[in-house]
Amino acid sequence: MRIRATVAAVTGALALSALAVPAAQAAGNPVSGVTFSNVVINSGKSIVVGASAEVTVSATYTVTHSASVSASSFQTGPILYRGTSVTSPTDILGGDEAGVCTASSSTVLRCTAKLQFRPNTGIGLDDLTSDEAGAWKVGAVAVDAGNQNNIKWQGDLGAKNLQRLSKLTVNAAPEPVKKGKTVTVTGALTRANWDSNKYQGYTGQSVKLQFRKAGSTTYTTLKTVKTDGSGNLKTTTTATADGYFRYSFAGTTTTPAVSAAGDYIDVQ
Repeated sequence: MRIRATVAAVTGALALSALAVPAAQAAGNPVSGVTFSNVVINSGKSIVVGASAEVTVSATYTVTHSASVSASSFQTGPILYRGTSVTSPTDILGGDEAGVCTASSSTVLRCTAKLQFRPNTGIGLDDLTSDEAGAWKVGAVAVDAGNQNNIKWQGDLGAKNLQRLSKLTVNAAPEPVKKGKTVTVTGALTRANWDSNKYQGYTGQSVKLQFRKAGSTTYTTLKTVKTDGSGNLKTTTTATADGYFRYSFAGTTTTPAVSAAGDYIDVQ
């Protein structure tokens, strides 16, 4: 199990902050009654990461705690995890720092946090691997400032897709072309490889060939084509009118939807 994340960041910060917590506040287990709700990561959208650049997303969440417990006696943060249970995960991802919270009442905190996602850095900064793309569960963790062995985990707070950025190209030829003649449309669907920091072909994927007549704003699907073993696309169609050809990919759990910019063809 690889734990990048909030647990290390929170406990590291608490190693210093615990010295400033009065003994009365540190007594007992302040996180035992902590509960999380309203966890929203990246404004509800999927998290999309390219081949090399670090991506940071924001999160908001609500913490409820006992009125007898000081908010300064613990720190919190949202996480993503895989596995049947948040307490027995196969993988956990989270932010480099604990969340920042503001009290809205004696028992409720409104919190914000940042989560970082890094493709391969080559120096072991808890890098993402390509097989980590896909569906994750949302959870959260609270750590006692006075005793870092006191940790409260809460899972099943939502779901989130972590995706490898996709790219799609198109080229229609020949140009110009006579009406009724054959147009060959090529392209390629690639996506980020977090292990190599490069983009590689996404093989065996269904992609729609679409056409938009000049003067129109609407694309019409002509056919569906599958990418080959290198992610390449190639098909033919008949020239009917001036307009734009494009390929459009609907996306998968691991890879976001993408459409190529239309390639204009002059029909004579």
